[in-house]
Amino acid sequence: MTRQGSVRGTISSDGIASFLGIPYAAPPFGPLRFGPPAPPRAWTGTRDATAHGPTPPKAPYAPPFDTLIPETTIPGEDCLNLNVWTPSPGPGARLPVMVWLHGGAFTNGSAASSAYDGSAFARDGVVFVSLNYRLGAEGFLHLDGVPDNRGLLDQTAALEWVRDNIASFGGDPDRVTLFGESAGAMSIGVLLGDARARGLFHRAILQSGAAHHFLRPASARRITARLAAKLDVAPTPGAFAAVPLDRLLPAQAELRAEIGARPDPAMWGEAALNAMPFEPVTDGPVLPGPDCGVDLLVGSNREEYRLFLVPTQRLHLLSEDRLRAAAEAYGLDPDKALPVYRDARPGASPGELFDAMVTDWFFRIPAVRLAESVPGSYVYEFARRSSAFGGRLGACHAGELAYVFDRLGDPVYAPLTGEDPSQPVADAMHGAWVAFATTGDPGWPAYDPRKRTTRVFDDAAPGTVDDPRGAERALWESVR
Repeated sequence: MTRQGSVRGTISSDGIASFLGIPYAAPPFGPLRFGPPAPPRAWTGTRDATAHGPTPPKAPYAPPFDTLIPETTIPGEDCLNLNVWTPSPGPGARLPVMVWLHGGAFTNGSAASSAYDGSAFARDGVVFVSLNYRLGAEGFLHLDGVPDNRGLLDQTAALEWVRDNIASFGGDPDRVTLFGESAGAMSIGVLLGDARARGLFHRAILQSGAAHHFLRPASARRITARLAAKLDVAPTPGAFAAVPLDRLLPAQAELRAEIGARPDPAMWGEAALNAMPFEPVTDGPVLPGPDCGVDLLVGSNREEYRLFLVPTQRLHLLSEDRLRAAAEAYGLDPDKALPVYRDARPGASPGELFDAMVTDWFFRIPAVRLAESVPGSYVYEFARRSSAFGGRLGACHAGELAYVFDRLGDPVYAPLTGEDPSQPVADAMHGAWVAFATTGDPGWPAYDPRKRTTRVFDDAAPGTVDDPRGAERALWESVR
């Protein structure tokens, strides 16, 4: 039973109950378009919750990522919905709760993918929740007269639903861990400092994203103006609402490609550095600090940026000039920084050095800084290299997901994991996430700012290490 009405789910052969497609907010269309999430409508009788609900509007990934990261798209307006997996479908169990925010650069992804099936978490005593939130222009385009960051407001509304309803599914509303990857983790980085979300989650796991990706209002207005010009409409909520989705979504994708082809900060502001035109709009997220009241586990993958270099064949096409230009764009002195990266990687090509440097700037250093802002945090690094693309893909962005969800056999993950994924690494990583959600301790020492204590997940070097790549870390001390 939920506050809106009763739902009927499915029980698997191993006793795990799933309830899919439960609305946590009203359909964000018609008069609710570009507005904050409205309460879901109540229903009479028992609602069927045996199949995933509609997914928010989105354009497909551009090649080659459309085959590497298969999308699940389900049409329909009732797209602000969530899914629950539980080993104890009834009140009173008070089990730990984990709420998942998917990634996808704030323009792609959904909770309907089999990749995010929560069965393994429920098997291990957790009530698992995944949710859909508005993407692209619907969720993050800056428009005068309507709230910014509507996708984040959706996430907060889903957390309020969890607070109000999860006890009926066997969960403990006072023991909620919010976790996410990429854009999902970046969302958590903002929610940590958002008063509206305070008290709705008590622990957080941020995978390959932290409190550092955002658009300032001036940059967001440039994005809005350019998208409006592409569509030949005024930059107003009413004008955008009148654009059919089959025009709006391709225009969003074209805009992102345009920024990637011409990453000019004078034109695009912060979006020029990461080709992400749809991000949280803020004057700048504030690191949460020791009084945030949330336990943190945060980390990144060792070779994150290879996902964007290897399948596109850019890894061996990048020039020395492009490498130097990137270092300068990130605030580094190329004459000082590049020798440090080369010393750690003898014989590396400019593309391989580019991967290491961008991985640090985009993922690793923000994770470290977030951990340093909250004493007692835990830090990890996923270093298990994939055999895909002849082993060149490495420990790339999103490469840890199959291990966290303990779904190495899911064919959705095969393009990234390769043919020989490691079950021991999955056991260790998935087990650590469950332990953290259950007890607050993932099984290794908390981060020590002097030693930079980090748990490495890898076949070759499992265990805790101190200050991985400290010389490279030192380069970023003065870069913000």
